[in-house]
Amino acid sequence: MIVRLRRAMRWQSLPLFIGFAVLALIVGTRAVLVETQRANREAAREAVEYQELLSGLLAMAQEAETSQRGYLLTGEKSYLQPYRQAVDAIPGQLARIDGMTAPDDELVQQINHVKDALSQNQAELAETIALYDRGDAAKALELVRSGQGKAAMDQIRASMDTIRRIGGAAIAARDAHTDRVENWLRIGSIAALLAIFLLGAYTVRLSRRRFRAVAIAQEELMRKNIELGNEIQTREKAESQIRQMQKMEAVGQLTGGIAHDFNNMLAVIISAMNLAQRKLARGEHDIMKFIEAATDAATRAANLTSRLLAFSRQQPLAPQVVDANRLVTGMSDLLRRALGETIRIETVLAGGLWKTHADPSQLENAILNLAVNARDAMGEDGKMTIETANSHLDEGYAATHAEVKAGQYVMIAVSDTGAGMPADVMERAFEPFFTTKPVDKGTGLGLSQVFGFVKQSGGHVKIYSEPGQGTTIRIYLPRFFGPEEAAISSERAGNPAVPVTETILVVEDDPRVRASTTDAMRELGYTVIHAASGQEALEKLSDNPGVALMFTDIVMPVMNGRKLAEEALARMPKLKVIFTTGFTRNAVVHNGVLDHDVHFLAKPFTIEQLAAKLRDVLDAR
Repeated sequence: MIVRLRRAMRWQSLPLFIGFAVLALIVGTRAVLVETQRANREAAREAVEYQELLSGLLAMAQEAETSQRGYLLTGEKSYLQPYRQAVDAIPGQLARIDGMTAPDDELVQQINHVKDALSQNQAELAETIALYDRGDAAKALELVRSGQGKAAMDQIRASMDTIRRIGGAAIAARDAHTDRVENWLRIGSIAALLAIFLLGAYTVRLSRRRFRAVAIAQEELMRKNIELGNEIQTREKAESQIRQMQKMEAVGQLTGGIAHDFNNMLAVIISAMNLAQRKLARGEHDIMKFIEAATDAATRAANLTSRLLAFSRQQPLAPQVVDANRLVTGMSDLLRRALGETIRIETVLAGGLWKTHADPSQLENAILNLAVNARDAMGEDGKMTIETANSHLDEGYAATHAEVKAGQYVMIAVSDTGAGMPADVMERAFEPFFTTKPVDKGTGLGLSQVFGFVKQSGGHVKIYSEPGQGTTIRIYLPRFFGPEEAAISSERAGNPAVPVTETILVVEDDPRVRASTTDAMRELGYTVIHAASGQEALEKLSDNPGVALMFTDIVMPVMNGRKLAEEALARMPKLKVIFTTGFTRNAVVHNGVLDHDVHFLAKPFTIEQLAAKLRDVLDAR
């Protein structure tokens, strides 16, 4: 429909184009006529100037002749002054006339006649003056009476009259031509006005037809748009349902994996505790292996939650300025124990490597996870290479990779000589609980933990792999441009055997967690008081000014741990605070990074981790 409409409009526009072309021709011709008239005026001006030059030349010749006659009659030398001036001026006047003479044969012939006659006249004048000067006045007068000079002047006047007639005829012919053209243009202008009127009427009629055609086309287009909109809505609903199904499938896979692993760990814990209870009920005390099994299962459960938080980019990070070369070198013994003696380890460390800003312990865990994956991919024999380099990801790379900002990065790559990955496996490699390893060889959370940590640190991770060619996983962490941070020193560093004497306030709303934390601190030798809420904690601080440290949960009703710490520090500026929680948002962690000068211990924690954190904070200067 639209194509047919366009073709019809194209043919209907043809008369308009022809009419406007005729108008353009008339306007162009009028412009040419104006230019011709301007040229005629210029030619007339030049003709007048040319005639003035000829008249001036004739006047000079007459002035010279009059001066000669006066001298011959009186003998006074003063009468020769006009003669000499005319003789001197005549050559210049002739040169100007030659410069303005048109290349016309008849005109040039007449000018030559003028020059010849003028030359004869000047020769006759010069000869008579010379005779008179020698005293032969009679012969001079006889030469004058001979009529040679008069004949020359008559020839000059006749030639100039002929030149004037030629110039006048040329101007008259040009004016006649201009008049004819103007008459035709006048007729053409009348015809153009008539054509404009007809074109206007035709344009109005054509516009009405076009408006009707456009209205029909718009109605058709609106109908098509409505149909397209309905189709888009239907497709969007279908895509939304597919996305929802994919989300539910992903959530199902995630929750299924979590439930599977936690059920296994809880089965070990419950079974170990039941067996320990039975043995104790019978008076038997050999229950250490059951306690160790339950502790190991609980530790694995804690690691599982930590990995899930890392994948979701919610783990609290304590970033520091990191030298990746030094960190990789310091991991050599750990990597050797993790990979075994049959795997060859090679490091290629770049000179002049930039610093980065990341959590060093999490970065070590990420490299260790990649190394373990490389070991499992190679089996009993192979070579793993750890490489560092300065890297620049440009705008082109960032445009083709989501969440990547162009800039300078520190690159850490872990490569292996294993079996490699096909494309479909690479696409799902970072999904939690996705694994191609045999049962009991992996949880499927290693790469997802690496992915979450790198993204939370503002970096980028990329997999390069082909079946049979091995795998390379590159971590890109942003370059750090600020000054290096000074290490925090402790008064008791290296002397953990010094007895503890401090009093600690434990604030926890969950009574079971509060009791276990209090018992652990007392086991470590601290004097402990506890509170179940923020308000109660402030009252305990007022009653016990000797409290050295407050160990507070973050997520509590009414007053959270951050607000409690701010109020407590306002009352006791020297009070030290450690925050603890299993999961937090925006209280002491922002964008996944711990706030400055905040001490944090994530739940769950072992008594050894608790002891180390307490001493680090209490002994810090």
